[in-house]
Amino acid sequence: MGRPKGLLEFGGRPIILRTARLVEPLVSRVTLIGAPELYATLGLEIIADRQFIEAGKNDDRPGALAGIATALWVTHTDWNLILACDLPYLSRDWLDWLLARTMISNRQVIMPRTSGGLEPLAAVYRRECARQIITALQWGVRKVTDAMEQFPVEFVAESEWRHLDSEGRVLRNMNAPEDYEEARKWMEARLQKKGAG
Repeated sequence: MGRPKGLLEFGGRPIILRTARLVEPLVSRVTLIGAPELYATLGLEIIADRQFIEAGKNDDRPGALAGIATALWVTHTDWNLILACDLPYLSRDWLDWLLARTMISNRQVIMPRTSGGLEPLAAVYRRECARQIITALQWGVRKVTDAMEQFPVEFVAESEWRHLDSEGRVLRNMNAPEDYEEARKWMEARLQKKGAG
């Protein structure tokens, strides 16, 4: 994108703030894992990514996996909703549905599976996963889905939430400027429809 995705304007505010406001009524606490200097003006609790590997030990950047490890390392909550900052189509109904799965699941991770693959950055994790994820990082694992192979995961399929996502968009993210433009147009159309109604 050429700039931090979380700060992209979406529906009149940074997308990361939109996501935080969407989640707030459903969880006990919202925490942003990332660079405090980038997001300091948003009024959110921010925790910088922890360094779980020694500098120079591995040149690969740990990325999303380190963010998940950080979130689970600092939390006091048994279940934790982990979301990427670039999911413009998320809805409160879908998030509520996903979180309700924690009441009946005996697994350590609840993860959506779409036609595009697994969605580890729109999933729910138990706090006790932290130590094993940190160990995986220290062993050189960088891909989130590779780290998940060690956990009992409850996979949820698109067919299970289709009634909440008739357009099939809820987990589409923004990887390119075209994705951002499409999401903005979608949001503008929704806001116009709401204003007309």
